[in-house]
Amino acid sequence: MRRYLTRKILTYLLAFFVGVTIDWGIPRLMPGDPIQSMLSKFSLQSASYTAQYNAFASTFGTNLPLWQQYLNYWKGMFTGNLGLSVWAPPAHVTTLIFQALPYTLALLIPAITLSYFVGNRLGAAAARRKWLDNSVLPLGYVFQAIPYPFLALLMPYLFGIVWHVFPLSHGYDQGLLPGWNWTFISSLLYHWFLPFLTLFIVSVGGWAIGMRNLVIYELENDSSRYLRALGANERVIRRYAYRNASLPQLSGLALALGVVIGGSIVTEVAFQYPGLGTLIFNAVTNNDFFLLQGIFIFLVIGVLVANFVIDLVYLTVDPRTRLSMQGATS
Repeated sequence: MRRYLTRKILTYLLAFFVGVTIDWGIPRLMPGDPIQSMLSKFSLQSASYTAQYNAFASTFGTNLPLWQQYLNYWKGMFTGNLGLSVWAPPAHVTTLIFQALPYTLALLIPAITLSYFVGNRLGAAAARRKWLDNSVLPLGYVFQAIPYPFLALLMPYLFGIVWHVFPLSHGYDQGLLPGWNWTFISSLLYHWFLPFLTLFIVSVGGWAIGMRNLVIYELENDSSRYLRALGANERVIRRYAYRNASLPQLSGLALALGVVIGGSIVTEVAFQYPGLGTLIFNAVTNNDFFLLQGIFIFLVIGVLVANFVIDLVYLTVDPRTRLSMQGATS
């Protein structure tokens, strides 16, 4: 167990180092100068522009050599100082991220968990009921094939413009002040539902198709046939088949996290939802290197931590993994 966990931790630390390095490098490959982009909003004379540019370059550290910027980046990350935002000065990057993070988590966590459990249950039921299989399977393929950007544009058009059921954009009614009262919370839920439904619809189809195919395979393999020959109850056989089919789905959940997060970013931009996706869009359009870096750090850490937790859960639920580790240590 200790050897397994050590190997996993070292793997994730290496992935974290590579991810953070790429996170630092990619924004600097973007065309444009973030300080020039910020100063272009103001009408400054030539001498004043040069003085302001030099002052901001010293403040943001862009006048330093790249190797020193890289080291300062690591230092700031461990001290919690990710710098100031070029898009919204003088706000700190961490302040903007923590303001947007709850909105993104409120979309991702319910969408990932509900689509995973609902999709798996529907797929398992479709594997043993023909009428459900004839309806779930085609719908699953349709939902899985729909791109996030297309659905993120279609949903507000249908439910907002055509049918006037849900709002088109924003995280809550802009005439309200945020607070712990039912008026604000109901407005949050009202604006949250359509972006959530977009992520849920695209994700649930894949889980349903995967579980349906896995359960059919498990019900027809040699172990299930052997249980039937022993006279085991069909319900018991289906229960074991579902448990065995759940293991590959759990591994798939770890792989799907990055795709779902990418879909969440696109969905937030389409709905102008005040999460990390909209923050990334604003950072890109304003050449805000520092805000982009900070957001990507949170995304990298979130994906790695979630994958590590899934690895631990897989180790708990799969006895074959535990037995293989015991055999390796003996």
